[in-house]
Amino acid sequence: MITRKVGLLVLGFVLSFGAHADSKRYLVKFKSPATFFAVSQKVSAFSNPLGRNFPGSGVQLFNNSHARVQNSLNNIQMLVVESDDALSIQALKANPDVLLVEEAIMHPAPKPIGTRSKVQSTQPSAVSAKMIPTPWGIDAVKAPGAWTVTRGTGARVMILDTGANITHPAIASRYDQVQNFIQNGAAVDDVTDTVGHGTHVSGTIAADGANGGLVGVAPEARLLMGKVCDTGGCDSIAIASGLDWAIQENVDVVNMSLGGQFMSQGEATALQQAEDAGVMVVAASGNGDANGVGQPIVSFPAADGTVLAVGALDSSLVKAPFSNWGPELAVMGPGVAVFSSVPLGTGREGEARMNLEGKGLTSVTSEMFDGSPALNPTVNQLVFVGLGQTTDFAGVNVQGKFALIERGTISFKDKIANAFAAGAVGAVVFNNAPGLIKGTITTDGTEGPIPAIMIEQTEGQAAKAALAAGQTVEAEIGILRTDYSLFDGTSMATPHVSGVAALVRAANKHLNPAQVRALLKQTATPLTPNDHNQMGSGLVNADAAVHAALTMAVLPIAN
Repeated sequence: MITRKVGLLVLGFVLSFGAHADSKRYLVKFKSPATFFAVSQKVSAFSNPLGRNFPGSGVQLFNNSHARVQNSLNNIQMLVVESDDALSIQALKANPDVLLVEEAIMHPAPKPIGTRSKVQSTQPSAVSAKMIPTPWGIDAVKAPGAWTVTRGTGARVMILDTGANITHPAIASRYDQVQNFIQNGAAVDDVTDTVGHGTHVSGTIAADGANGGLVGVAPEARLLMGKVCDTGGCDSIAIASGLDWAIQENVDVVNMSLGGQFMSQGEATALQQAEDAGVMVVAASGNGDANGVGQPIVSFPAADGTVLAVGALDSSLVKAPFSNWGPELAVMGPGVAVFSSVPLGTGREGEARMNLEGKGLTSVTSEMFDGSPALNPTVNQLVFVGLGQTTDFAGVNVQGKFALIERGTISFKDKIANAFAAGAVGAVVFNNAPGLIKGTITTDGTEGPIPAIMIEQTEGQAAKAALAAGQTVEAEIGILRTDYSLFDGTSMATPHVSGVAALVRAANKHLNPAQVRALLKQTATPLTPNDHNQMGSGLVNADAAVHAALTMAVLPIAN
């Protein structure tokens, strides 16, 4: 009976060419594996050399001219179908051979909570060893202790993210394969990272540390990049396709520093197939609400039972304020001020000097605003403009000068926009409380109109007083281009744990994903307070986990 159905299905294929601008994409799963494989064989006869990413055309399904097969995901046994007709999709859902027809959904684009840069380098090959610090998270997860056993040789980690700058010197030696799964018109091997997120994750997992450069948790592991996200978000079909590729490549670990409030049935199926195939998935617990405040809910896919959910700690091993938690949270990783690679020249390092009290230009503690454009160190006069409201600029000449602005009342973005509109060429914002905070002058990831930097309250008030007394106060602002940056987020904690998982799997290839998850939780360093599982099992411990994995190697446990 099954043979007869399959025969009828295969005979129903007709070639259809031409792009369809209004098409939507769907995941289609059949009730019978035999039916899927019969379809897949027919599709493969017309696939491109890579077997993926048909250019908006393909094979008609069930003689349905509005249901064209785009890709065949053989390892998760699903088709990617495009259609420009809702009635045709309804007919496909009603077909007795079809189990699931699911339209693509978009998850939020992954992005760090904050970004800060500290290493100047427009020529990365010229960076001296002393300029590249060992990220604090490497020692925090006790990776050097594990390196006495393995540095990750033989382990392969797939990163599903925004792409990567695979020519970056910190990670170029680590990358084996890349593939673009998003529908952006780019080539299948174009994983250009316009966000910076995937490049940063890559460095944390496996930067090679060559010549005293950036080092990752598993510096000898091999990397594969599946681009499944861009600035507009992460496509569920791209994610499912990436997991299909992970199974095909038999990778040891998949890092997913991404997520949302829910996931599709197709994604859940793909995760289960990865688990069954021995592929371990590690994902971020989530970065809280719209204000970056952690919530008692773990994002998906991290909340799925097949995934290891990771929360974020600061360097004092305190839970980051943005880090989500809940019963599904498994372990914690370093996730605040994480130093790693970014696409060449896209990082920023801010610095400021002022000539207070007749001492000449002297460095002051400062923090660059996210979204500040680059500026070679430039000296200019400061002009005080109160809180930076539109009315504060009335009758004040800031044309071609730096605006000195007090924090408060309106957003940093509005302060800088008002300064720019009044003719200022830079801005120095001083805090209204001790210390500094991390701020942004844009809301869409673009660069603001003028460079802006924050200084501490005491220096700002001193400059304000000097200006009020009729003195001339100058400031020097520099916003330098860099190849490395400090990011905050559970997205940054996750690759620390993926790196540890890679070390464990390199030490003992016999362990299946469930065993590795259990081992990482059992060997984690407990943290408090943990009355609501906000710390999970604690900070992942590479040294303890790898040595524990070795003791299990004498009697391999079947997958």
